[in-house]
Amino acid sequence: MARYTGYKRPKNTKKALRELFHYMGYHKWLLLIVAVLVFISTGANVAGTYLLKPVINQFILPGDITGLIYALTGMGIMYLCGALSTFGYNRLMVKTSQKVVADIRRDLFCHVQKLPLKYFDAHTHGELMSRFTNDVDTVQEALNNSFTMVIQSSLTLTGTVVMLLVLNVNMSLIVIVFLCIMFFFIKWNGRRSKEYYDRQQEFLADINGFVEEMAAGQKVEKVFNHEEEDLKIFRKKNEALRRASTKALGYSGMMVPSIVSLSYANYAISACAGGLLAIAGLMDLGSLAAYLVYVRQSAMPLNQFTQQVNFILSALAGAERIFGMMHEEPEIDEGKVRLVRTSPTEYSWQDEKGKLTPLRGDVRFENVTFGYVPDKKVLDGISLYAKPGQKIAFVGSTGAGKTTIINLINRFYEIQGGRILYDGIDIREIRKDDLRRSLAMVIQDTHLFTGTITDNIRYGNLSATDDEVAEAARLANADSFIRRLPDGYRTMLYSDGSNLSQGQRQLLAIARAAVAHPPVLILDEATSSIDTRTERLIEKGMDAIMEGRTVFVIAHRLSTVRNSKAIMVLEHGTIIERGDHEELLGQKGQYYRLYTGMYELE
Repeated sequence: MARYTGYKRPKNTKKALRELFHYMGYHKWLLLIVAVLVFISTGANVAGTYLLKPVINQFILPGDITGLIYALTGMGIMYLCGALSTFGYNRLMVKTSQKVVADIRRDLFCHVQKLPLKYFDAHTHGELMSRFTNDVDTVQEALNNSFTMVIQSSLTLTGTVVMLLVLNVNMSLIVIVFLCIMFFFIKWNGRRSKEYYDRQQEFLADINGFVEEMAAGQKVEKVFNHEEEDLKIFRKKNEALRRASTKALGYSGMMVPSIVSLSYANYAISACAGGLLAIAGLMDLGSLAAYLVYVRQSAMPLNQFTQQVNFILSALAGAERIFGMMHEEPEIDEGKVRLVRTSPTEYSWQDEKGKLTPLRGDVRFENVTFGYVPDKKVLDGISLYAKPGQKIAFVGSTGAGKTTIINLINRFYEIQGGRILYDGIDIREIRKDDLRRSLAMVIQDTHLFTGTITDNIRYGNLSATDDEVAEAARLANADSFIRRLPDGYRTMLYSDGSNLSQGQRQLLAIARAAVAHPPVLILDEATSSIDTRTERLIEKGMDAIMEGRTVFVIAHRLSTVRNSKAIMVLEHGTIIERGDHEELLGQKGQYYRLYTGMYELE
């Protein structure tokens, strides 16, 4: 019996099947061999039972030992062919299913890489990961076992019923009646067990989430002495799960015993009726023996077919979600202008005709309007410029639009109005990969990957040598703490760098940006997780990184933006003040109030 997954049925079964068959079609010759082997295996099983009739009537009853030996040898060869076919199609199906799933997983990952950032804003990480884990695993199990099992069960059931009718039409009515009873019982039982299994899945997810939340918040729980109340909540959730699980397992557990009992009743009635017919001379012993074996075999394929069909439908629901993600619109890139590295630290723009223009790092916003949703503007008519080598800072309250400006420079989102120019080129005309290659970012939420410290710094420039990695770390003042680690630059990082402090992780992110030698550098709260002493230590390093580059800085600590060429004060998506530090202080406006502590960022 296939395990229950708790998934809903697919919304469009035909479409999900069609798309799954598309991937299976890449391996159609292997699947054709599997189909032939399944047919041989089933045929050997069904035909072997029918051979009992001539063996008994023509060899056993007349006492023909020689003929019996030949007949049994032939039956043995037939069953051996069936067994080898079963072994063969199982092995081939495992190989084929792994290839199909590998293709699906590869295409899914490739497509996810092309999705726009707004897709990830609208979907949780857990939801995205479940496509690669739960959904793919369910499809894999269905391909491994269920598809061949459904074909074999349907062929066996069809062949058995046909042979019963061939042997005795009148007695076959008994078996057909019992098969109908079994079918309706399986359908009723499956519906009831599914209902409670769905509840079980919901309660299990609820209790898992609660336990995870409590494990993560142990300090808070103990500080506020909330153990007793949390235990009450857990007991309530646990009891709900127990009741649903008991019902679910109770219904699913009665399936096999009930079908077995019905098959025994079917066999007993058929045996009695067949015995009476044999005594009356209306049925020979060979036909009766073969008939009763078919009766014993009839319940199993029906049970298998029903269970596997349910599991396939659940797997198709998972496939539907996978293909649904694959059908999400990827990022549109109509850019033609390319970025070419002309030296380790210099870049040039290359147009369609091959003409090279040195990259300077001049960035301009011209009356830019943008909103994450159409009816709500985040930026309203923003105009600004950053000349090559200038440091531009953005300050303002949370939600004012500072980070949005940075996201628009990278083309993570598309503007609704105005233009953004990069060296006089509309960024929509630049290939996205090349545009982003010319920019390096250090963001507040640092993300480190599983690998060594060297690997994580080199992420900014995969061609960087070990010496260049070390030099970038020195610029970011990360070299000293790295060398104090037991394995130095070879120290392995796991779980987003959990074996480092938040400040150390931020320093590695700054080093990662430094090794990229970007013409334009973006610092989004880059020193927010670094203490004041460490911040002072890296100021010189940061100045070295920023030297000769166009730099955009977002900071809540106004001390970090004092030396900016221009400071933009944003509020509700508009620039309300602009100028350098001294000019803004002289205006006695919002920046002055922020700097002197008369107004706090909210």
